[in-house]
Amino acid sequence: LDATMKAVQEYEQLETQRSGLQVKMVMIFVTVALLLLFAAIWFGLVLARQLVAPISGLLTATDRVRAGDLTARVSERDSIDEFDVLARAFNRMTIQIADQRQELITTNRQLDQRRRFTETVLAGVSSGVIGLDRDGVVTLANSAAAMLLQSDSRSMIGQGIAAMLPDLAPLLEQAHQKPARMTQGEIPYLPRDGTRRTLLVRIAVELIGEQDTGAVLTFDDITELQSAQRKAAWADVAPRIAHE
Repeated sequence: LDATMKAVQEYEQLETQRSGLQVKMVMIFVTVALLLLFAAIWFGLVLARQLVAPISGLLTATDRVRAGDLTARVSERDSIDEFDVLARAFNRMTIQIADQRQELITTNRQLDQRRRFTETVLAGVSSGVIGLDRDGVVTLANSAAAMLLQSDSRSMIGQGIAAMLPDLAPLLEQAHQKPARMTQGEIPYLPRDGTRRTLLVRIAVELIGEQDTGAVLTFDDITELQSAQRKAAWADVAPRIAHE
């Protein structure tokens, strides 16, 4: 009986503590759930930071490259292998672009120097020099050519040579038919002042490989030379006629 009474007292004591135990258990479950939730959020934030940071760095570097800064680089020490591979590929691309731009700048500088040198040389040449494309359109003309044709060197560019020298067409066609040889001939020219002139023309066809890309035309006014030659010939003939 005493044992039963003692068991009843213990049961009643536990019964009074049941609600407290339930609250404690609920609090324990809530605490564990919150801890798991916070751990999941923290893990998500860390993972998101690992994903966002490389992408943000790549976007920043891309904006710098777009603005012209080819020294922009992306960090290659990311923990994600895919982003590491992407960073290395981006850095290789920017290095190649920077090298190619430097090569282009150097090449353009050299071409500009050669162009100025060519223009200086052509300006000092007494013969007329005209560059033609495959269709006979003027691409280059020096001051001597403009003076001989009584035109302006800038206005000549873009015009067809046939409009300026109509009698040149057969000689130009002959030159394109035999591009390996220089073609030479004399053609008449009637300038604006109406004085008939004679031009000694030399045509060299420009070849790139086997492709005909145009021609370089050089010419001189030999009207005075022909007149002097005729005068010299008559000066030699006149004494002989007088002697006879």
